Amino acid sequence: MNLDHVFVCGNPALDFAATLRARRSVRFEMFVTPERLRAWYLESGIVDAVSPGDRADIDPADVDRAKSVREAIYQLVTARRLGEVYAEAALDVLNGAARKPPATPQLTASGRWTEATPDEALSTVARLAIELLSGPDVPLLKECGNPECTRIYIDRSRGMRRQWCGMESCGNKIKAAAYRARKKSAHTAAAQ
Repeated sequence: MNLDHVFVCGNPALDFAATLRARRSVRFEMFVTPERLRAWYLESGIVDAVSPGDRADIDPADVDRAKSVREAIYQLVTARRLGEVYAEAALDVLNGAARKPPATPQLTASGRWTEATPDEALSTVARLAIELLSGPDVPLLKECGNPECTRIYIDRSRGMRRQWCGMESCGNKIKAAAYRARKKSAHTAAAQ
């Protein structure tokens, strides 16, 4: 069940932060319902199943906590990428989520299986963000070159020349727009 979640950033914590798209213009929220949050956890591979634990299901409070952690991750990654000081409030949110037990994989006859509560899944995302922000990939963090996109990704390309979060999501759009602009310019110049 794909709900248009995109995983192009090179780390699940970065993809999680990218679930609020186009932060500088018309924001597009991916976590509009508990079902969308559940779908992200499953599609990302963080877990194989989300169980509500002792509650009836994932609820709006779980979505609110996820959005809070997502915003903390985005703030911290942006600060780290720009060499700025971390905001204490963002650190508190991220570390608070990471202190909870994470999703725990189990070995079954058919392979690995990870079932988690919403808090365990969120803790796993928070821990991935902490590992990213304290690990060797920090110098590789870049923001997408598409002015409308605010995704931050890990640039592992040769020579670190990658300009977009993904070719399908942003690169093709920018290249097509540049091609149209060149054609229009050439047509205008030829008409004069």
